[in-house]
Amino acid sequence: MSVQESAATRIPGAVVWQRRMTGPAQARILPDGCTDLIWSSRTGLLIAGPDTTADLAELSAGEVIVGLRFPPGTGPAVFGVPAAELTDQRVPLDALWPAATVREIDDGMAGGGGGDLLDRVADARLRAAGGPDPRARVVASRLAGGATVAQTAATIGLSARHLHRASRDLFGYGPKTLARILRLRRALALLRSGVPAALAAAEAGYADQPHLSRDVRDLAGVPLGDLLQPSAAKRSTALPSGSVRVA
Repeated sequence: MSVQESAATRIPGAVVWQRRMTGPAQARILPDGCTDLIWSSRTGLLIAGPDTTADLAELSAGEVIVGLRFPPGTGPAVFGVPAAELTDQRVPLDALWPAATVREIDDGMAGGGGGDLLDRVADARLRAAGGPDPRARVVASRLAGGATVAQTAATIGLSARHLHRASRDLFGYGPKTLARILRLRRALALLRSGVPAALAAAEAGYADQPHLSRDVRDLAGVPLGDLLQPSAAKRSTALPSGSVRVA
């Protein structure tokens, strides 16, 4: 499997990624609060909505997969629907966009358009929608930094109840779930950089290491040790959203 990943040139915070599969594999995709626009040489164009738990994807030998991963809260402006309608879903793009438009994009991708084409198309949709909701970046940043729901709501001038509603529209789930997912992402990033588990748990905001282990099992579906195995780390990827372990 060859892996390429780079920052998108047009949409701040977005990431373009590409995978070429040399053999069949199963990928464990961890939730990350993001939404992806994906093209596969096998299945065409689809939207990967924000996940609440790990998703298992079956990948085929010879398959080429190109994706554009949006930062949390940006997807709704691109696709034109609340994120909650895409939560835990893999939706064909032509279910939301005109079939003729999707065919044109698919033809361009099959002709080698790559991540730049996805970036260009998504940027045009985002501009037409007036850009992402500015509250999304603030909410995600505050929650990732350890702010409470009440503190985050106050920052953007909403009640906790209205923040919950806005969060579902922007991210696909309420602020407590988003905070939990972002906390796990931070912990895993620390662990993969070599920080000891107990220290990583504390720095990410967990009560202790067992608390981190419980969250990993709940959100990833496997024990923490399985995610950190050296053999798995060598085969990690980011398909289609979040961290993946290929079996």
